[in-house]
Amino acid sequence: MEYNHCPTCKGTLGMSAEGYTACLEISCNFVYYENPTPVVAAVIEYKDGNVLLAHNSQWPPKVFALVTGFLEKHEDPEEAVLREVKEEVGLDGEIRGFLGHYMFKKRNQLLIAYHIYADGEVELNDPEIDEVKIIPFEQVKTWPTGTGHALKKFLESKGFTPEVVPFG
Repeated sequence: MEYNHCPTCKGTLGMSAEGYTACLEISCNFVYYENPTPVVAAVIEYKDGNVLLAHNSQWPPKVFALVTGFLEKHEDPEEAVLREVKEEVGLDGEIRGFLGHYMFKKRNQLLIAYHIYADGEVELNDPEIDEVKIIPFEQVKTWPTGTGHALKKFLESKGFTPEVVPFG
């Protein structure tokens, strides 16, 4: 959210000594901390030995990544990641492990990544995802930002050293 004036007192905004947008009025304590948004990410192990990557309909044609989604109010991250997998690719997944949390600085997001196992049939019912790729572990390439770190960690845990390529 961008502010032109202080939402508390309508005063002038500027930069605080700590580097945050803050109200410059002495009597006001407003600081806009720009806290990161929590997002869940699923490294989907699909039918033993494969990774399922998804293409968002808003992305360039050959860009595929992990299934991700925002946490809803009061939602547990484990419930959220399973919900997103079901909504976006139609699979009932099983959490096999927590992969870690990673910053995605470009979008100011905190990614909470899980290893999900699924072996059902993919059903694309969400217009957000228009295509998936099923890739054997040994052929998966990762990227050096955001969810790419979680995917790399997962593949390394399976004994693979993936090639890291630019995202997009």
